[in-house]
Amino acid sequence: MQQERSGKRGPRVWMASAAGLVFFVALLAGPGCSQAFGQGLAGRWMAMGRTLDNGEQEKSILELKQNGNELTGTLKTLGFQVDVKGTASGSHFELFVAEWDPKRPVLVGDLMDGELHAMQGRRAWVAKPAGPTDDIPAVSYIEPPPLNNVPSNGLAKTPPMGWNSWNLFQGRIDDQTVRTMADAMVSSGMRDAGYIYVNIDDTWEGVRDAQGNLGTNHKFPDMKALSDYVHSKGLKLGIYSGPGPRTCAGYPASYGHEAQDAKTFAAWGIDYLKYDWCSAGRVYKNDALQPVYQKMGAALEATGRPIVYSLCEYGLGGVEKWGPAVGGNLWRTTGDIRDSWESMIGNLEKQVPTGPYAGPGRWNDPDMLEIGNGHMTDDEYRTHMSLWALVASPLLAGNDVRSMTDATKAILLNKEVIAIDQDPLGKQASPVKNGDLETWIKPLADGSVAVGVVNLGSAAAQATVKAGDLGLGGAVKKARDLWSHQDVKFTGGAYAATVPSHGVLLLKVSAK
Repeated sequence: MQQERSGKRGPRVWMASAAGLVFFVALLAGPGCSQAFGQGLAGRWMAMGRTLDNGEQEKSILELKQNGNELTGTLKTLGFQVDVKGTASGSHFELFVAEWDPKRPVLVGDLMDGELHAMQGRRAWVAKPAGPTDDIPAVSYIEPPPLNNVPSNGLAKTPPMGWNSWNLFQGRIDDQTVRTMADAMVSSGMRDAGYIYVNIDDTWEGVRDAQGNLGTNHKFPDMKALSDYVHSKGLKLGIYSGPGPRTCAGYPASYGHEAQDAKTFAAWGIDYLKYDWCSAGRVYKNDALQPVYQKMGAALEATGRPIVYSLCEYGLGGVEKWGPAVGGNLWRTTGDIRDSWESMIGNLEKQVPTGPYAGPGRWNDPDMLEIGNGHMTDDEYRTHMSLWALVASPLLAGNDVRSMTDATKAILLNKEVIAIDQDPLGKQASPVKNGDLETWIKPLADGSVAVGVVNLGSAAAQATVKAGDLGLGGAVKKARDLWSHQDVKFTGGAYAATVPSHGVLLLKVSAK
């Protein structure tokens, strides 16, 4: 048995799954506040969490060292292992994971009566000192395969479009919700606009039987029947797993069962697999990313079923350079997105160095859309949609399609903006910044360009687009504002418009 190895984790570990968050909180809640017994916070703490939907129980171990008011340590759950840092003040403590968000504590709590009491979100957790036998089960090491290119599956010639359950439902997703969401994808016009994948994220998993076959839990009584229902609506079904022993939420993942799980997914009629690094970081170092992801890519290829392969590794390991070689169609270039302006813009800016590697069948993924989830303004959501289209990102909605406002529908169903994202040339836009204004220019297959000017500032600003900066090779023949759905005129070789704070001007411009 190989000793467990620790790898760096991106925010997905934490945010990738509600249950993952819960695990993490449990752990953190465990030791974080360890001034018990008058010896400060140093030591090992254990927290038992809730019972998962497959009958297993969450468990977390937090090991802390204390030097004055500084805390360092390791947090382990079934789903992941991360390094933590924080501060202590009396019986109070705060802990952070630098790879996720160095300014946002993941756990805040206090020592009370020899136990650690902490809050993560709205959940309360209590941890007690861990005994010598309390730990997360060790994992036997499996050597990754030698590198060997996986043939292209020929899918995702344009960025995949659809819906994913995580941003809104997290661990509350179930069969009936997926069915009603599929119905709404049709009735709302989402399907006809190009959103065809209905993707189930974490927490669908059951346990493995004596032969190692992975089943579903009680929330998904018949995955094949669900797949048939989704297909009957003219849609495709996606599912979630990972190369580690556990998913972010602590459910069984595909470690050591790649070929077996790929056959199961194919038998269910799955069309899309999101494959999340999570607990693989407990087994492998980041230099093993490529062969580890290759293993599932080869397994999917061997099934003979066309399954879009989405790598979720938070941009680790220069994935944009080797993603296609492992059979991948898209890959995460960032940590998890949140429904905030700062998170959305932060993820978008990370696309710049990956741009040269995007193209048909190989897409950089800054994570799912937050449009309609209520924590940004409509101007900010229009910017969100525009920028994802300009960088040829997959468009995976994360809102409740069943109850969209008119404004949300107008954003997600804007066919002129979708056409920019789905342009067959598949080029990413490149940005130029001028004060608070940032201009992104994307070449299109018909010789025209898409131009997006984003106002990063706190007040409205005048934006000027100069024809000479667009690389059109001629005078402007036609220009169209893709949000007002009106043609506009370039006068004297330029077009000017007022852009609201955090808003966007999005044009399609063609030359004579």
